[in-house]
Amino acid sequence: MKRREFLAAAGAGALVSALPFRWTEASWNKPRKILYFTRSAGFEHSVVARKGKDLAHSERLLTEWCKEVNVEVVCSKDGGVFDGDLDQFDAIALYATGDWTKPVDRPNEPPATETGVKRLLDAIAAGKGVIGFHAANDAFHSRGSEVSPFVKMIGGEFLSHGRQQEATIRVASPKFPGCQNLGKSFRMLEEWYAMKNLADDLHVILIQDTEGMVDACYQRPPYPSTWARMHGKGRVFYTSLGHREDVWESKIMKDLTLGALAWVLGEVAFDPVPNVKEVTPGANQLSR
Repeated sequence: MKRREFLAAAGAGALVSALPFRWTEASWNKPRKILYFTRSAGFEHSVVARKGKDLAHSERLLTEWCKEVNVEVVCSKDGGVFDGDLDQFDAIALYATGDWTKPVDRPNEPPATETGVKRLLDAIAAGKGVIGFHAANDAFHSRGSEVSPFVKMIGGEFLSHGRQQEATIRVASPKFPGCQNLGKSFRMLEEWYAMKNLADDLHVILIQDTEGMVDACYQRPPYPSTWARMHGKGRVFYTSLGHREDVWESKIMKDLTLGALAWVLGEVAFDPVPNVKEVTPGANQLSR
């Protein structure tokens, strides 16, 4: 799909002006540093796949956006990073799939240790913020009825997806940072995740409107596609957006990402009061 066609499909929301508060260095309290971890022990998405030593598509864009707000981004596929100094990072961004402790057949991507993963979860519970993009909830899957600690942290678990298609996303929380200009809904072409084990304390920001969607995994009531929640003292944000390169290039993605980053870093105040039962009462119902 060409960029002009994508913007038309995404609707007027993709062309809105910048957020109402200034995304400049002056608008942040101090310089910040975040880790963007993109090691894929499962399917590696094109937006995090590197060509040689060049940063991947999403790594490059996130780095560029964060420069505008005086935030340094450290991009890494080294699972050993969680055994190191996590205090140097003010927040963690994730686009990593599978069991991070398993080896992969790509060079220079050593696995995480179980101790490192636990250190990350403990750091989040102690107050470190997290932003999860798209495949961030396709990691450390639950076994049977026991929800994994990682899934409990992120707030929901990847179940499946159908074909890429244009769908309607409804805005449940227009006051969440980055959502002020989205209107009541927008349409976008994307690979949409069907999810399970959605936590009952989610503050739903965007809703996947399943009406009119094709493929069996979407034949269910509307469910959260983007949310915020507290994990202990840590602020957690997740969005299913981010499979396609042109989605990353959209104004919607940039505004939502920077708004979420401002929230997880404590630069803006927002109380993620759980609303999942009110706005998506059938969230965990997997069929109509």
